[in-house]
Amino acid sequence: MTQSKSLFWFCISFIIGISLHYIIKIPHAVFWGFLFVGVLLVFSNFLIKLPIKLNFVILGFCILFVLLGAMRLQASQFSIENDPIKKLNDGKEVITLYGQVINSPDIRKSYQNLKVKVNKTNSIVLVSAGLYPEYNYLDSIKITGNIKTPEVFDDFNYRDYLLKDGIYSVMVFPKIELTSKEHQYNVFSFLYEKIIFTKNALEKSIHSSFSLPQNFIIDGIVFGNDKIFSEELRDKFNKTGLSHITAVSGGNIVILISILLVFLLAIGLWRQQALYLSIVFIWLYIILVGLPSSGVRAGIMGSIFLVSQIFGRQNTSSRTIILAGSLMLLQNPLILFYDVGFQLSFLASMGIIYLKPPIDGLFVFIKDIKSDSKIKNTLIYRLKDLIDILSITISAQIFTLPIIIYNFKIVSLVALPTNFLVLPIVPFLMVFGFLSSIFGIFSGFLGWVFALPCHVLIIYLLKILDLFYHSWSIVVFSNFSIVWIVLYYIILFGLVFLLHRKMRQSF
Repeated sequence: MTQSKSLFWFCISFIIGISLHYIIKIPHAVFWGFLFVGVLLVFSNFLIKLPIKLNFVILGFCILFVLLGAMRLQASQFSIENDPIKKLNDGKEVITLYGQVINSPDIRKSYQNLKVKVNKTNSIVLVSAGLYPEYNYLDSIKITGNIKTPEVFDDFNYRDYLLKDGIYSVMVFPKIELTSKEHQYNVFSFLYEKIIFTKNALEKSIHSSFSLPQNFIIDGIVFGNDKIFSEELRDKFNKTGLSHITAVSGGNIVILISILLVFLLAIGLWRQQALYLSIVFIWLYIILVGLPSSGVRAGIMGSIFLVSQIFGRQNTSSRTIILAGSLMLLQNPLILFYDVGFQLSFLASMGIIYLKPPIDGLFVFIKDIKSDSKIKNTLIYRLKDLIDILSITISAQIFTLPIIIYNFKIVSLVALPTNFLVLPIVPFLMVFGFLSSIFGIFSGFLGWVFALPCHVLIIYLLKILDLFYHSWSIVVFSNFSIVWIVLYYIILFGLVFLLHRKMRQSF
């Protein structure tokens, strides 16, 4: 077995270990038994002189990596249970805490959320406060109120959603007192503060260059800020399957990277140039939206996906993505279960790698069309780009479908046509929206000039929303079991295996 294959199975074993301990909590007796067997198999190279001894060694390491995954999750669970602030949750007494705002305030319609790191601990508390007074990153504050465990709603597990980010306690509208606005910096905090300042200036520029609801849409597409949408506009995006274009989500980042690659190739760049530029653009985007943890994880996954494409080998791509996923799980194993963005970015990447080639094969008759006319050839090339966008969308959505159903309980019946019609204009909206926000800081007129193409494209986008927005455009799944997810992926992986074998035989 090659080194890359061995590493692949070690990563799979690590992920299995995390999953097993989450499901069944491996008993200590079983743990020590497997540890003994794993070590014995690893050293079988010196104890048993057989031609297959190497397989015993690899099997032994796989068992040890299963145990490593279980231990990593166990350590994470131990730190949660022993968090000093979590132990105060749901008490009747009023608690006073001193801490520092460690992220840009999350501004909603009628309130703001502050991530506060409590002094002399590593505990983070999520504080809900009124819109005024305004608070900034690194402000020192005193908060007085009741500490609570995050709620679990019927349709959303808010506790688990916060758990992955190391937040185990919330305070809802406590008394807040600003104790200091003097910020003490390290290199990272200084740079992060400048990123937040730049993002806020660019968002203000957008809102001065566009009117309602165009400013909300551009703000959402460029900076992933969809929290200020009206209920009607949010409902339109959800029911038409387009909500991902205004959110920094895992699946969105991977699809966006793939569409960006098609766009750069379409304007005449070489493939390697397009791959490197896509990585640069996507990280600039993630930095400008404030380096959200979900966006960073999706950016890592997408970048690994693009880098592996440079080597041009499908098996290299999938193994590299699994290695990247394992390293992220080593840092935070909770994202495997509680971070939908991580799940979607991983599955969307795998879908594009494994399902896109068979889907492309369905359109091979179009890709083989050639003409002596330059105009016809140009149209054929643009048609091929649209087919690439379509196959990217279909493959990513098929691989992520059950996760979307399980977490969001709905599926849009019109997502495929709406994405096919809208995704080609998203890069243009991002580019011109971003340019408008930059030039709008220095000149209102220049901001308006670069905003003009966006106005035309947003009118088109709103027409698509209105055309496909109907009560029948979604299916609601009130009870979708994990069993259905497992069954879906077993059937899907079987079909993908058969399709690839048929493609190899045809080749």
